[in-house]
Amino acid sequence: MTNLLNAVEPEFGWYMPTRGDGPYIGVKPERAVDTAYLIKVAQAVENAGYSFALIPTGGECSDAWIIGATLAAHTKTFKPLVAMRPGLIAPGLAARMGATLDEATGGRALINIVTGSSPEDMKSMGDPLAFDKDARYERTLEYIKIVRQLWTNSHGTASNRALAEFGTVTGIEPVNVSGNYFTIEGGVSYPPTVQKPHPPFYFGGSSTAAKKTAAEIADVYLMWAEPLDWIKEQIDEVEGYRKELQRTQGIDRTIRYGLRAQVVIRDTEDEAWEAARRIISKIDPAVREASSVRHAEALSTGQQRQNQVRELAAANDYVIGPNFWAGLSIVRGGGAMAFVGTPDQVADRFIEYIDIGISSFILSGYPNLEEATISGNSLIPAVRRKLLERQQIPQA
Repeated sequence: MTNLLNAVEPEFGWYMPTRGDGPYIGVKPERAVDTAYLIKVAQAVENAGYSFALIPTGGECSDAWIIGATLAAHTKTFKPLVAMRPGLIAPGLAARMGATLDEATGGRALINIVTGSSPEDMKSMGDPLAFDKDARYERTLEYIKIVRQLWTNSHGTASNRALAEFGTVTGIEPVNVSGNYFTIEGGVSYPPTVQKPHPPFYFGGSSTAAKKTAAEIADVYLMWAEPLDWIKEQIDEVEGYRKELQRTQGIDRTIRYGLRAQVVIRDTEDEAWEAARRIISKIDPAVREASSVRHAEALSTGQQRQNQVRELAAANDYVIGPNFWAGLSIVRGGGAMAFVGTPDQVADRFIEYIDIGISSFILSGYPNLEEATISGNSLIPAVRRKLLERQQIPQA
């Protein structure tokens, strides 16, 4: 990796449990999650030193945009990472929603591009490309380019009144697009985004199509936690497509890389492992079997990779390596791999990922309210302290 990637100051984000929260998985969440609870979590996240939080989408999740705006109104520095879903919201409206959120929060909006989820979820939301993955990524590329151009062109907007009256907007060239999926005539976005040139795009996806798309539009490319060498291979792939884009189209972009993982942090390693295994202690065998079938049938390349990690670690009580555990993935899909140990131990693991180019960590734990405070107050300072100490060591 380049020195530029390794020099990026790491950022730490948390997760908002809009589907429910509690100390166990594989059972009905013990805590009913409402807006008041999510505000408590957001405030705990902010107080613990996390700079942002991922607000999930799809399935049984509450709407990420409404929740994100609400949480930002009850915090000072908390940045909501909200889901922009191509195909479900028109690009012109999405651009205005994103710009409005950025303006209303004083420049705290972060955008998570969600190309797809389960086919069932996409069908239920009315996405005509529910079963066409390659077409979804083509649509995403066209969509985000439109949103990005609308934001970039909005910086000269003089007033809302000018737009409302369809008058000439000084300094703005309206966006016109006739693409394969979207047609825009005289597109203008208002208000201007606070962040320049626009709020950052976070984007994930492990397929070849996803990585090629990421090379063109992602500011932060997100991956579910995997062994170190697996993550390095993925980063190298995206970097390869980024360099190809520069070579063939003259587009030189910088991409940061992020990791989505669980954490269980305690004062001693034994306490951490005990706490980790307690999370899965109430799983019914029937639930575990149903989860296994569901994961095996998943079409997502990322989920298939998570399945491989879990299967490789099964014979070792799901321990993948030092302080790295796949136990939660026996029922939890998505980013289920967990870092388990003391603050210093997990900090050492994170620095190994930082050394190969990771600069963004999105974490969660069970229950999220308490675990955000535990990890934020101990793990984040440990990572920063170790990085600072290493910088101060004279080079031979």
